[in-house]
Amino acid sequence: MERGMTVVLDPENAPEPDVLVACDETGDDMDRVRRTAAGLTLVSEVVSPESRRRDTRYEPLEYAEAGIPHFRLVERTTDAMHPVVRTDEPDPLTNAYGLTGIHHERLRLSSPFDRDIDIPGEALRKVRR
Repeated sequence: MERGMTVVLDPENAPEPDVLVACDETGDDMDRVRRTAAGLTLVSEVVSPESRRRDTRYEPLEYAEAGIPHFRLVERTTDAMHPVVRTDEPDPLTNAYGLTGIHHERLRLSSPFDRDIDIPGEALRKVRR
């Protein structure tokens, strides 16, 4: 899992997802600042007011078209005090992501990894740090 890494999708498009997970065989290179979409398993965007349109509309479509198999969108709802996580996977008919879940309290996943996360608890731990 990496943060602050540029993902080169094509010669004119290189976004920086908030979190990415790579399961390729390139090894750990601490000096690396750029990756291609090939070998990425998951990208996550955390929505902020100044990037809402880009994070929710444009980047998910670009990541799906680049063949990244899993996408997560993390945002705070207007009535919640903790994040909500949307999980998406590609729909082969549309070449875009399809929603696989909206998680408010627990994020239980088996793909691409087994995870069981208490969302409010994890958010609270981040705030206390």
